[in-house]
Amino acid sequence: MARLLLVEDTEEIWDFLSRRLQRRGHEVALAHDGEAGVAAARAGEPEVILLDMNLPVMDGWTVARVLKADPATAGIPIIALTAHALAGDRETALAAGCDDYHPKPVDFSRLLGQIDAALGDAP
Repeated sequence: MARLLLVEDTEEIWDFLSRRLQRRGHEVALAHDGEAGVAAARAGEPEVILLDMNLPVMDGWTVARVLKADPATAGIPIIALTAHALAGDRETALAAGCDDYHPKPVDFSRLLGQIDAALGDAP
């Protein structure tokens, strides 16, 4: 399966997602703030990044802009995970450099489909 980087600061969410993704065969690396997420993306070569937008140290919008501006990480698909589900929030995440958007609470089946699409495995 895929190497995923989950950048999430809420323990209940990263615990739930990482365990379920690992049961599906994915390798999951964790980062708990935006700065650590950027470092992990540069060091770990993930195939997809699941990025919370409300993070300490550096917010997700900044993380996405930094990663997309760096040629070494610009090609990594980023799926925004956010409780921001108001009109325009999806567009804001995409404008920051995210490739897809997933509102919280997480719909795990839908998220799996988005990961597959980001990996190019969609039917």
